[in-house]
Order: sequence, then structure tokens, then C-alpha cells
Amino acid sequence: MAGAVDLAAVKARNEAAARAQAAPPPSPDAPVGAPGSAVVDVSEATFQAEVLDRSFQVPVVLDLWAEWCGPCKQLSPVLERLAAEGAGAWVLAKVDVDANPTLAQALRVQGIPAVKAVWQGQLVAEFTGAIPEEQARQFVDELLKATTGGALPGPAGPEDDAAFAEDPRLDDAEAALERGDLAAAEAAYRSILEAEPDHPEAVLALQQVQLFRRAEEAGPDALAVADAAPDDVAAQTRAADFLLGTGDIDAAFDRLLDVVARTSGEDRDLARTHLLDLFAVVGDQDARVGAARRKLTTALF
Repeated sequence: MAGAVDLAAVKARNEAAARAQAAPPPSPDAPVGAPGSAVVDVSEATFQAEVLDRSFQVPVVLDLWAEWCGPCKQLSPVLERLAAEGAGAWVLAKVDVDANPTLAQALRVQGIPAVKAVWQGQLVAEFTGAIPEEQARQFVDELLKATTGGALPGPAGPEDDAAFAEDPRLDDAEAALERGDLAAAEAAYRSILEAEPDHPEAVLALQQVQLFRRAEEAGPDALAVADAAPDDVAAQTRAADFLLGTGDIDAAFDRLLDVVARTSGEDRDLARTHLLDLFAVVGDQDARVGAARRKLTTALF
């Protein structure tokens, strides 16, 4: 299991986030429609920067519309109002499909209004047609729960420029991983974080190592215990840890998605939060995470 800790993937994810940090966070104070606003007009030329890159900072909701579309004129003002209320926690990117037909085709737009949510460069949720404000608000709320929790992005700092320099302190942790000593690897990462709490690689690597330690502690009996007690959420999280630790990522995600879909209240929140932790361990660059995020948003919405 120790070999599953992929530091190269951790670094790739950090580099993608750093590209987004090169731009200031979205601001509700910027004029509507301007780059950097909570509501921005997007064209084929600006899609990469304002949607894909921006989605590494905050979720981006695409509003695909046209001037002749009556239902679009009902839905768009609702989304714009919700984006303004979000104060930069998410961005509404408006796309005129008549002015950007190639973009509409690439996004597989079948009808408008169409709304698609993008996070970490991946489509995670969507719906077609005008919906009441209450449902639109729920869609945004569940999108934030499934991604950032509504946290506002912080400004880029000078530490971002040096985030990916080689760090000799990682050598002890990597050596421990190579010999399968997860306890020593965890201690090495903790030592780094005591001196540098926001170390870009140690934070995620520690999460991974802790997951594999939990998987070892749960053992193969975790699956039988969870299957015998489907309503025991703690047992389901231990089983998911074991599955992920042994490489069965889809099964780990599906187990917790099932809990989210059939529970409510504290049980649902526990399963959802644990699932988000597993997403962080695997990394958003993994297509299986994108697929599971879409399922999570659907289950919540």
C-alpha cells in the first residue's frame, strides 16, 4: 500500500493550482462581465483562463444562453443574483451560444438554457432548462458542499513561487515509504509540517499515508463488518478506507456515495466529508474523482 503514495501526482496537482493562483481570486467588486468578476462573460478566446484555470480556484458555473431564448431570460438573472451573493465563492461564466458555436458544440449543448458546473477542470454537475430560484440555490449549495465547502480562495503569496523546489526533508519520508514503514513516513511528514504547516507536498502526502494506515488497521474484515451493518456509517468509512488503500478506488467511492444517497442529517454529512477526504487523497487530476464528484453532486441535489 505504501507504493500507492504518488508524490508526482501530488506535485502535478499543486502545479495546476499554482497556475490558477497566478490570477487574483474572483471579486464581487469587479464590474459584472469583466474578467475576475463573480459574473463574467466568456468567449472561446477566454474560456481557458476564465473557466478551466479559474476552476482550480473556485467552482465555475456555466450559463449557456442566447438572446432569443425566453427561459434563459428567466434563469440568468437568478444565477447572477446568486453569484453576487456568493461573494467570490464561485463564478458564473455566461456563454452566448450563438456567438460561440464551437464552444457550445464542444460542451455538447443540446438545448438552452443549459447550466454546467466545472471544478478542477472537470464537469461535475449540470442541468437543462429554467428552474425556480429555490432549486437553483440548492444546486449551488450542493455544488459548494461537494467541492470547496464555500471557502473563499486566498490571494497568491510569495511562497507559491518556491512551492515546487526540491525539498531534502522529503527524503526521509520517501525512504520510509520505499521500505513500507508507514509510521516512520507519517512521523517524517508531521515533522515537516510542524516547521512549515502549509508545505505543499507534505500536507497531501500526510493525508495519503494516514489513509493507508487506517486501511491497514481496518483490515480485510472491514468489508464483512460493513456489509453486515449497512446503516453503520463509521463501518462504511472504514471499509472505504480499506478499499482505497488496496487500490479499489471506484468501489471505495461507490460505497460512500451509496451512504450519501440513502441517508440524511449527520450520517450523510459524515459520509460526504469522508468522501471528500478520499477525493483529496486520490487527487482531482484522476478521472475517477471527477466521475465520483458528479455522482456526489447528483446525490446531494
